[in-house]
Amino acid sequence: MAGSLDVRTGRHCVFVLHAHLVFVTKFRHRVFTDQHLTRLEEIMRAVCADFECDLVEFNGEGEHVHLLVNFPPKVALSKLVNSLKGVSSRRMRQEFPDLVPHYHQANRLWSASYFAGSVAGAPPLTVLRQYIEQQNRPT
Repeated sequence: MAGSLDVRTGRHCVFVLHAHLVFVTKFRHRVFTDQHLTRLEEIMRAVCADFECDLVEFNGEGEHVHLLVNFPPKVALSKLVNSLKGVSSRRMRQEFPDLVPHYHQANRLWSASYFAGSVAGAPPLTVLRQYIEQQNRPT
């Protein structure tokens, strides 16, 4: 996708669907560093690609992440969220031993809940992208 506002086409549809997703760590523990967030973004981009989605924007802080996702109508958002959280949790546990104590205490990386909001139109998308970019990313 060339830009975040591009109209996409499917076999029998034309669409522009964006969702703002927020995932919070279990018990809101501050566990992420910049290195963790960089790897989380790579993992989540790969998951989105598997669902034929585009991760337009990604950022986060020590205890949560924000995603702006462009997705086709055939994708159930709940299934995308489940895969994003499940795959990222499993891979982060394997790749970052420093996160294991958090997993041991909470038995999972992410809280079971999440935020999903629909986004439409150029001004709201621009404002949301700026908001996500301005997160206080840890160093």
